[in-house]
Amino acid sequence: MTIASSLREQLLEDGFAIVAGVLEPGEIAILISSLDDLGQSKSIRTRGGIFAVRNLLDVSPAIHELAKSPRIHDVVSSILGDDAFPVRGILFDKTPNANWKVPWHQDVTIAVSSRKELDGFGPWSIKAGVPHVQPPAKVLDDMLSLRIQLDPGGAENGALKVVPGSHRHGRLSEEEAVRSGAKGPVKVCAINAGDALIMRPLLLHASSASKVPGHRRVIHLDYAAAQLPGGLRWAGDVTELQNLGSAPTC
Repeated sequence: MTIASSLREQLLEDGFAIVAGVLEPGEIAILISSLDDLGQSKSIRTRGGIFAVRNLLDVSPAIHELAKSPRIHDVVSSILGDDAFPVRGILFDKTPNANWKVPWHQDVTIAVSSRKELDGFGPWSIKAGVPHVQPPAKVLDDMLSLRIQLDPGGAENGALKVVPGSHRHGRLSEEEAVRSGAKGPVKVCAINAGDALIMRPLLLHASSASKVPGHRRVIHLDYAAAQLPGGLRWAGDVTELQNLGSAPTC
Protein backbone atom coordinates (compact mmCIF):
# COMPACT_ATOMS: atom_id res chain seq x y z
CA MET A 1 0.00 0.00 0.00
CA THR A 2 1.37 3.43 -0.92
CA ILE A 3 1.59 6.32 1.56
CA ALA A 4 -1.10 8.20 -0.39
CA SER A 5 -3.54 5.29 -0.33
CA SER A 6 -2.85 4.72 3.37
CA LEU A 7 -3.66 8.37 4.09
CA ARG A 8 -6.86 8.18 2.07
CA GLU A 9 -7.97 5.07 3.94
CA GLN A 10 -7.25 6.59 7.34
CA LEU A 11 -9.06 9.83 6.44
CA LEU A 12 -12.03 7.80 5.22
CA GLU A 13 -12.16 5.67 8.37
CA ASP A 14 -10.99 7.97 11.17
CA GLY A 15 -11.36 11.45 9.69
CA PHE A 16 -7.77 12.38 10.61
CA ALA A 17 -4.14 11.31 10.21
CA ILE A 18 -0.73 12.53 11.36
CA VAL A 19 2.04 13.23 8.82
CA ALA A 20 5.49 13.40 10.39
CA GLY A 21 8.30 15.74 9.38
CA VAL A 22 6.43 18.18 7.15
CA LEU A 23 8.81 20.97 8.26
CA GLU A 24 12.47 20.91 9.26
CA PRO A 25 13.71 22.80 12.38
CA GLY A 26 15.30 25.55 10.30
CA GLU A 27 12.08 26.09 8.36
CA ILE A 28 10.10 26.27 11.59
CA ALA A 29 12.45 28.96 12.89
CA ILE A 30 11.98 31.03 9.71
CA LEU A 31 8.19 30.76 9.98
CA ILE A 32 8.15 31.71 13.67
CA SER A 33 10.32 34.75 12.93
CA SER A 34 8.01 35.81 10.11
CA LEU A 35 4.95 35.42 12.33
CA ASP A 36 6.58 37.49 15.07
CA ASP A 37 6.82 40.34 12.54
CA LEU A 38 3.04 40.49 12.06
CA GLY A 39 2.33 42.42 15.25
CA GLN A 40 1.27 45.60 13.42
CA SER A 41 -1.38 43.87 11.30
CA LYS A 42 -5.03 44.67 11.95
CA SER A 43 -5.76 40.96 11.64
CA ILE A 44 -3.80 40.30 14.82
CA ARG A 45 -5.44 39.83 18.19
CA THR A 46 -3.05 40.44 21.06
CA ARG A 47 -3.21 39.85 24.78
CA GLY A 48 0.33 40.04 26.05
CA GLY A 49 1.52 38.79 22.65
CA ILE A 50 0.23 37.35 19.38
CA PHE A 51 -2.17 34.46 19.99
CA ALA A 52 -4.54 34.39 17.03
CA VAL A 53 -4.23 35.51 13.42
CA ARG A 54 -7.02 35.18 10.90
CA ASN A 55 -6.63 35.94 7.19
CA LEU A 56 -3.16 34.41 7.48
CA LEU A 57 -2.87 33.73 3.75
CA ASP A 58 -3.37 37.43 3.08
CA VAL A 59 -1.13 38.96 5.75
CA SER A 60 1.81 36.53 5.71
CA PRO A 61 3.81 35.91 2.51
CA ALA A 62 5.67 33.08 4.26
CA ILE A 63 2.46 31.20 5.10
CA HIS A 64 1.06 31.90 1.63
CA GLU A 65 4.14 30.26 0.11
CA LEU A 66 4.00 27.39 2.59
CA ALA A 67 0.34 26.68 1.75
CA LYS A 68 1.22 26.41 -1.95
CA SER A 69 4.52 24.57 -1.51
CA PRO A 70 5.01 21.22 -3.29
CA ARG A 71 5.43 19.23 -0.07
CA ILE A 72 2.13 20.50 1.36
CA HIS A 73 0.35 20.18 -1.98
CA ASP A 74 1.53 16.58 -2.28
CA VAL A 75 -0.15 15.73 1.02
CA VAL A 76 -3.36 17.55 0.19
CA SER A 77 -3.61 16.35 -3.40
CA SER A 78 -3.29 12.73 -2.25
CA ILE A 79 -6.70 13.26 -0.61
CA LEU A 80 -8.45 15.98 -2.65
CA GLY A 81 -6.76 15.57 -6.03
CA ASP A 82 -4.41 17.78 -8.03
CA ASP A 83 -6.89 20.67 -8.26
CA ALA A 84 -6.75 21.33 -4.49
CA PHE A 85 -5.96 24.90 -3.41
CA PRO A 86 -5.72 26.77 -0.06
CA VAL A 87 -8.78 28.80 0.97
CA ARG A 88 -8.02 29.93 4.53
CA GLY A 89 -5.14 30.20 6.99
CA ILE A 90 -5.27 30.78 10.76
CA LEU A 91 -2.61 30.91 13.47
CA PHE A 92 -3.44 29.66 16.97
CA ASP A 93 -1.07 30.02 19.91
CA LYS A 94 -1.74 29.09 23.53
CA THR A 95 0.39 31.10 25.93
CA PRO A 96 0.16 31.86 29.66
CA ASN A 97 -1.62 35.12 28.71
CA ALA A 98 -4.00 33.48 26.22
CA ASN A 99 -4.68 29.98 27.45
CA TRP A 100 -8.17 29.02 26.41
CA LYS A 101 -9.98 25.73 26.12
CA VAL A 102 -12.21 24.78 23.20
CA PRO A 103 -15.32 22.61 23.67
CA TRP A 104 -16.25 19.77 21.35
CA HIS A 105 -17.25 21.13 17.95
CA GLN A 106 -17.01 20.74 14.19
CA ASP A 107 -15.56 23.33 11.82
CA VAL A 108 -18.71 24.40 9.99
CA THR A 109 -17.91 27.86 8.61
CA ILE A 110 -15.93 28.96 5.57
CA ALA A 111 -14.43 32.35 4.71
CA VAL A 112 -15.70 34.01 1.52
CA SER A 113 -14.84 37.19 -0.37
CA SER A 114 -18.28 38.80 -0.04
CA ARG A 115 -21.79 37.98 1.11
CA LYS A 116 -24.12 36.48 -1.47
CA GLU A 117 -27.44 34.94 -0.49
CA LEU A 118 -27.72 31.33 -1.68
CA ASP A 119 -30.00 28.50 -0.66
CA GLY A 120 -28.36 26.28 1.93
CA PHE A 121 -25.74 28.87 2.92
CA GLY A 122 -26.19 30.48 6.35
CA PRO A 123 -26.11 31.83 8.96
CA TRP A 124 -23.55 34.54 8.20
CA SER A 125 -20.97 36.21 10.44
CA ILE A 126 -17.98 38.56 10.21
CA LYS A 127 -14.61 37.50 11.62
CA ALA A 128 -11.61 39.85 11.40
CA GLY A 129 -13.52 41.82 8.78
CA VAL A 130 -14.08 38.80 6.51
CA PRO A 131 -17.54 37.33 5.76
CA HIS A 132 -17.99 33.76 7.01
CA VAL A 133 -20.90 31.43 6.32
CA GLN A 134 -22.03 27.91 7.13
CA PRO A 135 -22.23 26.05 3.79
CA PRO A 136 -24.10 22.82 3.01
CA ALA A 137 -22.43 19.76 4.54
CA LYS A 138 -21.36 18.57 1.07
CA VAL A 139 -18.99 21.55 0.78
CA LEU A 140 -17.38 20.64 4.12
CA ASP A 141 -17.17 16.96 3.18
CA ASP A 142 -15.05 17.92 0.18
CA MET A 143 -12.57 20.00 2.19
CA LEU A 144 -9.43 19.14 4.13
CA SER A 145 -7.68 20.92 7.01
CA LEU A 146 -3.98 20.79 7.91
CA ARG A 147 -2.77 21.77 11.36
CA ILE A 148 0.99 22.25 11.15
CA GLN A 149 2.67 22.24 14.55
CA LEU A 150 5.42 24.81 15.15
CA ASP A 151 5.95 23.72 18.79
CA PRO A 152 5.69 20.28 20.40
CA GLY A 153 2.02 19.52 21.06
CA GLY A 154 1.20 17.10 23.84
CA ALA A 155 -1.56 16.54 26.36
CA GLU A 156 0.10 18.93 28.84
CA ASN A 157 -0.03 21.93 26.50
CA GLY A 158 -3.49 21.66 25.02
CA ALA A 159 -3.06 19.16 22.19
CA LEU A 160 -6.05 18.60 19.96
CA LYS A 161 -8.48 15.88 21.02
CA VAL A 162 -10.65 14.13 18.42
CA VAL A 163 -13.38 11.50 18.21
CA PRO A 164 -12.23 9.09 15.46
CA GLY A 165 -14.85 8.44 12.82
CA SER A 166 -17.17 11.23 13.98
CA HIS A 167 -16.90 13.00 10.61
CA ARG A 168 -19.21 10.32 9.20
CA HIS A 169 -22.11 11.49 11.39
CA GLY A 170 -22.80 14.60 9.31
CA ARG A 171 -23.17 18.13 10.59
CA LEU A 172 -24.33 18.28 14.21
CA SER A 173 -25.84 21.04 16.29
CA GLU A 174 -23.60 22.62 18.94
CA GLU A 175 -25.44 20.66 21.65
CA GLU A 176 -25.14 17.38 19.73
CA ALA A 177 -21.42 18.00 19.18
CA VAL A 178 -20.80 18.51 22.91
CA ARG A 179 -22.79 15.40 23.83
CA SER A 180 -21.14 13.23 21.19
CA GLY A 181 -17.67 14.43 22.14
CA ALA A 182 -18.29 13.62 25.80
CA LYS A 183 -19.25 10.06 24.84
CA GLY A 184 -16.00 9.52 22.93
CA PRO A 185 -13.94 7.52 22.32
CA VAL A 186 -11.34 10.29 22.58
CA LYS A 187 -7.93 10.34 20.93
CA VAL A 188 -5.35 12.92 22.07
CA CYS A 189 -3.26 13.93 19.04
CA ALA A 190 0.15 14.50 20.59
CA ILE A 191 2.58 15.42 17.81
CA ASN A 192 6.05 16.89 17.41
CA ALA A 193 7.07 20.28 16.06
CA GLY A 194 7.14 20.08 12.27
CA ASP A 195 4.45 17.39 12.08
CA ALA A 196 1.00 17.98 10.61
CA LEU A 197 -2.41 16.73 11.60
CA ILE A 198 -4.74 16.41 8.61
CA MET A 199 -8.45 16.21 9.28
CA ARG A 200 -11.91 16.54 7.83
CA PRO A 201 -13.75 19.69 9.01
CA LEU A 202 -16.71 17.69 10.36
CA LEU A 203 -14.48 15.62 12.67
CA LEU A 204 -15.42 16.33 16.29
CA HIS A 205 -12.48 17.99 18.03
CA ALA A 206 -11.67 19.97 21.16
CA SER A 207 -8.69 21.09 23.22
CA SER A 208 -7.94 21.73 26.87
CA ALA A 209 -6.11 24.68 28.35
CA SER A 210 -2.35 24.20 28.54
CA LYS A 211 -0.95 23.02 31.87
CA VAL A 212 2.58 24.20 31.13
CA PRO A 213 3.87 27.68 30.22
CA GLY A 214 5.12 28.34 26.73
CA HIS A 215 3.92 28.47 23.14
CA ARG A 216 1.71 26.02 21.29
CA ARG A 217 1.73 27.56 17.81
CA VAL A 218 -0.35 25.87 15.14
CA ILE A 219 -0.83 26.94 11.53
CA HIS A 220 -4.29 25.85 10.43
CA LEU A 221 -4.77 25.67 6.65
CA ASP A 222 -8.05 24.83 4.89
CA TYR A 223 -8.14 23.41 1.36
CA ALA A 224 -10.83 22.83 -1.25
CA ALA A 225 -10.77 21.34 -4.74
CA ALA A 226 -13.77 23.08 -6.29
CA GLN A 227 -15.18 26.57 -6.58
CA LEU A 228 -18.30 27.53 -4.66
CA PRO A 229 -21.69 27.68 -6.44
CA GLY A 230 -23.69 30.71 -7.51
CA GLY A 231 -20.75 33.08 -7.89
CA LEU A 232 -19.71 32.82 -4.24
CA ARG A 233 -15.92 33.01 -3.93
CA TRP A 234 -13.50 31.66 -1.36
CA ALA A 235 -11.85 34.46 0.60
CA GLY A 236 -8.43 32.81 0.55
CA ASP A 237 -8.41 31.74 -3.09
CA VAL A 238 -5.51 33.99 -4.01
CA THR A 239 -2.94 33.30 -6.70
CA GLU A 240 -0.62 36.18 -6.00
CA LEU A 241 -0.01 38.55 -3.11
CA GLN A 242 0.83 42.16 -3.79
CA ASN A 243 2.77 44.72 -1.75
CA LEU A 244 3.81 42.18 0.88
CA GLY A 245 7.42 41.75 -0.12
CA SER A 246 9.27 38.53 -0.74
CA ALA A 247 8.66 35.36 1.25
CA PRO A 248 11.12 32.76 2.48
CA THR A 249 10.90 29.40 0.78
CA CYS A 250 9.38 26.72 2.99
